Amino acid sequence: MAARPLLSVYSLSGSKDGEVPLPAVMTAPLRPDLVQFVHTNMNKNNRQAYAVSITAGKNVSASSWGTGRAVARIPRVGGGGTSRSGQGAFGNMCRGGRMFAPTKTWRKWHRKINSTQKRYAVASAIAATAVPSLVMARGHRIDDVPEVPLVLDNAVESATKTAAAKDILNAVGAYSDVKKSADSKKIRAGKGKARNRRYVMRRGPLVIYSNNDGIDRAFRNLPGVELCCVDRLNLLQLAPGGHMGRFCIWSQAAIEALDTIYGEGGKAIPNAAMTNADLARIINSDEVQSVVNPAKRIGKTYLRKKNAINSLKAMEKLDPYKAAARKAETRAQESRAENKAAILAAKRAKKVNARQYKAQGKAFYEQASKQGDVCEDGFTIE
Repeated sequence: MAARPLLSVYSLSGSKDGEVPLPAVMTAPLRPDLVQFVHTNMNKNNRQAYAVSITAGKNVSASSWGTGRAVARIPRVGGGGTSRSGQGAFGNMCRGGRMFAPTKTWRKWHRKINSTQKRYAVASAIAATAVPSLVMARGHRIDDVPEVPLVLDNAVESATKTAAAKDILNAVGAYSDVKKSADSKKIRAGKGKARNRRYVMRRGPLVIYSNNDGIDRAFRNLPGVELCCVDRLNLLQLAPGGHMGRFCIWSQAAIEALDTIYGEGGKAIPNAAMTNADLARIINSDEVQSVVNPAKRIGKTYLRKKNAINSLKAMEKLDPYKAAARKAETRAQESRAENKAAILAAKRAKKVNARQYKAQGKAFYEQASKQGDVCEDGFTIE
């Protein structure tokens, strides 16, 4: 919603030339969800029907071989003498076959849209053009524009030359948005570049007039600039891509015509569901807080139950004797860990002694073996 009840009218030289009252439709509620929904459905109504050829993948004589030949029952190309004969045909799994569920031209291409929704969406899109933050969020360059919405004198409708239109836009600081569109021109990605839509470009200002006294010829050749009569406002132009906030340049006659098109005697201006959308302010107001229940105190927090198998403190509460035994075992483990070096030294000393005794035994056995056999000279009993 525009903050000012009056709009300034600027001359073609950029100086302020008068004032007009803000149209009531520019106070309509902003409904980006509705604008997006209506735009999506409206944009489907200019599609051309397309489909694959009804004979695609079926331009061959083929029939199934039936059962009993240990092959699939898919239709097969007849004849012989070529690699094509005997190959599967027609099926979507076959080379050279048709696609699955071939597309038809009698698809549901167009969409019906509720007239009330369309009017609501257009009114909401018009209101969004009066919010500078939304206009800037769409990417328009309006840093040098003196006021949004921008209203020009009716003389702009009589401009017939592109050079004059360029001078007008320069005077009111709107040409930077045109230059932004011109600089954004690039080759389209995809096959569309070969289908007569080779280039893509960002959207520039939308010039809205009441009487076409040559303004169409003046502005139509500027890159990104579009024109529209105030009697035929189009949501596809007011909110390209379903995004509200198109930068609009109005003639004085066009901005004044909005009060006859919308309002009493014209199209109804939608009402907001809430006159004050500041929910925090509503909830914290004295009127609401005086009747609501007092805030509930935070309940008592309980400690998390601990597992007695893992927690010694929990085990002390359940079984003190088991806890004492576990503590004793823990102390014994710590004691063993501390005395580990002495225990290992004692064990190693025993092994050293054992090796020494074993060496002594081997030496004695070798000494005894050298004494010879007692029966070497015979055995006689005297």
